[in-house]
Amino acid sequence: MLLKMKNIVKTFGKVVALENVDFDVKEGEIHALLGENGAGKSTLMNILYGLYNSTSGQVMLNEEEIKIDDPADAIKYGIGMVHQHFMLIEELTVIENVVLGMNVQKSKTGKMNLQKASAEFLQLCNNYNMEFDPFVKVCKLTVGQQQRLEILKAMFRGAKLLILDEPTAVLIPSEIDELFSMIKELVNGGTTVIFISHKLNEIMEICDRVTVLRNGKLKGTVEVKNTSKQELARLMVGKEVFLQYDIKKPTLGEVVLNIEGLTHRTQNGVEVLNHLSLSVSSGEILGIAGVDGNGQTELVDCITGLSEFKEGSINICGKNTKGYSPRAVLKLKVGHVPEDRHKRGCILDMSLVENIMLMNYHTPRYSKGIQLLWANINDDATELLKKFNVKFGNRENHIRTLSGGNQQKLVLAREISKDPKLLIAMHPVRGLDIGATEYIHQKIIEQRERGAGVLLVSTELSDLFSLSDRIAVMYEGEIMGILNKDEYDVQKVGMMMAGTRWDELII
Repeated sequence: MLLKMKNIVKTFGKVVALENVDFDVKEGEIHALLGENGAGKSTLMNILYGLYNSTSGQVMLNEEEIKIDDPADAIKYGIGMVHQHFMLIEELTVIENVVLGMNVQKSKTGKMNLQKASAEFLQLCNNYNMEFDPFVKVCKLTVGQQQRLEILKAMFRGAKLLILDEPTAVLIPSEIDELFSMIKELVNGGTTVIFISHKLNEIMEICDRVTVLRNGKLKGTVEVKNTSKQELARLMVGKEVFLQYDIKKPTLGEVVLNIEGLTHRTQNGVEVLNHLSLSVSSGEILGIAGVDGNGQTELVDCITGLSEFKEGSINICGKNTKGYSPRAVLKLKVGHVPEDRHKRGCILDMSLVENIMLMNYHTPRYSKGIQLLWANINDDATELLKKFNVKFGNRENHIRTLSGGNQQKLVLAREISKDPKLLIAMHPVRGLDIGATEYIHQKIIEQRERGAGVLLVSTELSDLFSLSDRIAVMYEGEIMGILNKDEYDVQKVGMMMAGTRWDELII
């Protein structure tokens, strides 16, 4: 299948999302589509899959122009798409999800002939060395199995060209290896793959060519074997990007966070933290690795006073914080960058200035009685916005008008401006492009070098390996082990993320 998209233009009102973009894919290749957030990657692929109509331009398939008005047209032409957020219905079975929306042959009773469909599906699974029970509910599958099911569902519908949107975002290392093996099997069988990702290591490992978009414009298409991560990063952001950080060995000071035997249960009695113990000293970054949903959120909530725990102890700068309110915790010189900037980091319909003073409006510098001291508030906000390179139109605009990267910079600026002794940063660069990621990483490193202790929670092992002095791996609310920098190993950490303890790996 030879695909060409020519002079693609897409506008949303006065906003030009794509400007005369050319994109071609050769049969049987894995072609990466790379770019910062807002560069136009998803818009271009949504046009190809029929979710958007282009303002102008052509789509050519095997040298003939085709018209794709909706996903049904795309599927008819052999184009399938696996979205970053899975489109599976968890309470339906595997085979019910596979045939959903299809015109499936019915049995004599008038019901869908799922037995026949499942036999065909199992044959497809066998072709790619995959094992599935067609009649198990999707909610019983692991995340990695759901990812592979999405791919098989597209193949069952006749996809010859497969679009994978951020396919490794929620996978552990072993699942990524399995996914890559499956992709190679697909390509060997004649399928063409478009691989959307911001992870340069993965692109260099599995892709044949890379097309880079920036601000809705084509910046180049290169062969992977003839390029480097640094070159791709430069094409993506328009300047040199430092992908490795020169971090000095830590100079440890006092213990700023000490947790002993922390156990926490939900209101329904489900145990989400089980006798967890760890410590963070000033001058170090302790990374927390793990698949989302293994107790990281609950751990941070207990530390910051957002959840009340019953068993164990948390000491921050020598103070036992059991029963402390969130404000009482923050008064101990704690900075908190929450995992979801929209839900807990800022108030979207408040101005930039108001969001900056949110945590300190009650202090003598910002208020006198019931009166806010706006002169001081505006002066400090202006200084912070400039210092942290936040790009904005007017400081009185709602924070929702900023890009995700600039929203995150503002949240980080507010928390760092307190000169915290303990900085808790949870997924601080999730969803950000490489330029914003580099900036925020540098700011976290600066806090460590200033002498703060940093608790860094992330699902991105590359980030944790680059920044952390030690890494603690969580699984089902427990610490599987804590590794020093000279012990980092992707496969071993991946096994720990899946439930293997460190002491079982080193025997």
